[in-house]
Order: sequence, then structure tokens, then C-alpha cells
Amino acid sequence: MYKSKITGVGHYVPENVVTNNDLAQHIETSDEWITERTGIKERRWVKEGDSNTTSAMGLKASKMAIENAGISKDDIDFIVFATLSPDYYFPGPGVLLQRDLGIKEVGALDVRNQCSGFVYAISVADQFIKTGMYKNILVVGAELHSPGLDKTTRGRGVSIIFGDGAGAVILQRSDDESGILSTHLHSEGQHAEELCLIGPATNRWVDKIMEANDPTDISYYPYMNGNFVFKHAVTRFAEVIVEALQQNKVRPEDIDMLIPHQANLRISQFIQRKMGLSDDQVYNNIMRYGNTTAASIPIALSEALQEGKIKKGDLVCMAAFGSGFTWASALMRW
Repeated sequence: MYKSKITGVGHYVPENVVTNNDLAQHIETSDEWITERTGIKERRWVKEGDSNTTSAMGLKASKMAIENAGISKDDIDFIVFATLSPDYYFPGPGVLLQRDLGIKEVGALDVRNQCSGFVYAISVADQFIKTGMYKNILVVGAELHSPGLDKTTRGRGVSIIFGDGAGAVILQRSDDESGILSTHLHSEGQHAEELCLIGPATNRWVDKIMEANDPTDISYYPYMNGNFVFKHAVTRFAEVIVEALQQNKVRPEDIDMLIPHQANLRISQFIQRKMGLSDDQVYNNIMRYGNTTAASIPIALSEALQEGKIKKGDLVCMAAFGSGFTWASALMRW
């Protein structure tokens, strides 16, 4: 059985910076209120009317990852695209990315596991490479949240958190000791409605929403039971990281870099303390970008590598928790 490893990384975030003070101009909030609860100072939101879509941002991150890997776009033989904010209801962004990259008719798979989406996508790609089916897989996480947020005081519990952006990696067949050691995937659907966007949907389509014409109906905006999600996140994060460590017979102190999903800085800090990790062993960038859902881990991985915080031979752990509930981890030797 083959092994897979990440050989190229890339990311893209929109140029438009939206600070907490910017939000305070039209939402009843403040920089202090947002920072205290989330650790976020600013996020990137696309400007209305610009060319950034979910797949377009994924394209920019992908081109960077392909160049970083030292391969040609024509070497890619499969695409896995993770997002909760596709360009269209259908088709998914994977085929749009394949088209816009101008590559041959390779398979394109869309993954809808929200904040855990990128780690799920890595796990899927890893299995394809392990079995020998593919050699060079492009794995993308991209999100365009800002146009779908309730940017009023009513929606501040969600709208202050999320940002736009994309990250991508090239996963290749490995012949040495480096690469993905294991991946671990979990879900708990009984809490699906605690963090969700339930409309429009096939059981409540656009015509029904328009017919009701109810100004109090906000079901077409994201909903989050913040405290409930936080309590589950800190538990599941720790569990899935420990699961990866135990399977590979290593200890928390052996981790050279933990890249957690950037959901809330307080969650990352709680996990850091619980695992006994130093600041140098955990990478956070939520302060600059907010929660970019499926894009958050690949963006952080790309930045950590750019900053020289990950070197060959390092033990790197990626972990995520999000809507579904779903949670996942991947442990790899860089």
C-alpha cells in the first residue's frame, strides 16, 4: 500500500480587510466585545461586484499549490473540493475548478462537511493514493461567506465570526517516511440543527419563503447555538487529536505543529493548554481572517510553511470540529 504526502501548498484571501471597528459602524458591537469572545480582530470579505467566487478563490490557491509542488496542472489526476458555500446549488465547484484550470477530464469530488471539510477531503484523497488509484490529487478548501451573512445586530453572533478565502494542497504518492500517518473522521448528527443553514432547501424552497413574506423569518441566514457548539468543540477537538496520537504511538509533546481549524481563538487556546503545548507548537491566524470554515486549515498550513514554522521531519497535526456535528484529525510527518 502506498503513502501520500503534501508536496505543495497555496492560499488566497480577498484584499478587502474588514476590521471589528468597521463592523461596529452598522452592528451593535465593539472591537473589545468581538476580541474577548472570539480573538478575531479583522477578516477578509469580498467586495460586492468583484470577480471572487468560491471556485475563483480556489483557483488562485490551486495555482499557487501547483507551482509550489513543482508539477504541471496536467499532472493532476483527481480533484477534491471542500466547501459549504458553492458557486451554485449545483453543479459543485470541483468541476468549475477543473474547467478553469484547463486540465484534462479528471474526476472532481465535492465534500460538504463544513468546518471539518478539508480534513475529510484530505482523508478521501489519502485513501485514493494509498490504493494506487491516483498519484497527484488537488485538495481545496474555499469559502465565500460574506454575501450570505446577516450584517445587522440581529445576526452579530454569526456575522462577526466568518471570513472569505481559500487554501489548496497537492497530495502526492510518497516513497519515503514522510506523509500522512493516519486520518480520523467522526460525526454526531443528533446536533445538526445547533449549527446550520436550513433554508432555502428542498423541503422549504424559495417560492414558499417568498409566499410567506415573513420579515421575522431568518432561516435563510446561518444559525449557531454558540455556547452549545463551544462546549462540544473543546471536547471533540481533544478527543480526535488524542486518537491520532495514540494510533501512532506518540505523545502530545511530540507534536511540532498543531494546526487547528480556526473557529474561535478561545477554543484553540483551551486545546493548547489541555495538551500542554507551547505557543510555538500551535499555529493560529483567526485574528486576521476570522473563521473561513473549510479553508481555514489549508490557509493556516500555507502561512505556517511560508513563515518557516514547519520543517522536514516535523510531526504535524490538523484537527477540526464543525457543523453536523463533524470532527476530524490528520497526523502527518512532514
